[in-house]
Amino acid sequence: MNRKASTLVCVFLWCVLSASAGSAQSSLQADRIRAVLAAQVESWDRGDLEGYMLGYWHSPELTFYSGGTVTKGWAETLQRYRKRYQGEGRAMGKLTFSDLDIQQLSPETAWVGGRWRLEMSDGSHPGGLFTLVFRKFPEGWRIVHDHTSSEP
Repeated sequence: MNRKASTLVCVFLWCVLSASAGSAQSSLQADRIRAVLAAQVESWDRGDLEGYMLGYWHSPELTFYSGGTVTKGWAETLQRYRKRYQGEGRAMGKLTFSDLDIQQLSPETAWVGGRWRLEMSDGSHPGGLFTLVFRKFPEGWRIVHDHTSSEP
């Protein structure tokens, strides 16, 4: 094999190995994001909103869009959840996330789309769609923006 052909083979192999390594890294990050969501489900099902909120960025810059309103801040988002799901006569139900689509946008950011559904003790099943923006911090992946809608 001549030198030019050898160089082309080396470049090709480098590209294949790089793509493979990038894909494996992306898959690992998606698994870590799935783990954050799974921990949220476990916390929710225990009625532990503080545990559920560990999946969110603990910052006044966190944003949560839902029902035509914008909630800004971690503490404010926790209060919104408390009022909606732990207020007088309220129940949290059992949470399910499904149809997850995780797209890593950069080494530190990812976009997640999916469906949420609650199984309530009264037999109702509210649910809808969500879009999350995750950011990677030293402590792990956290939701920095949540846009959740409800089905009619």
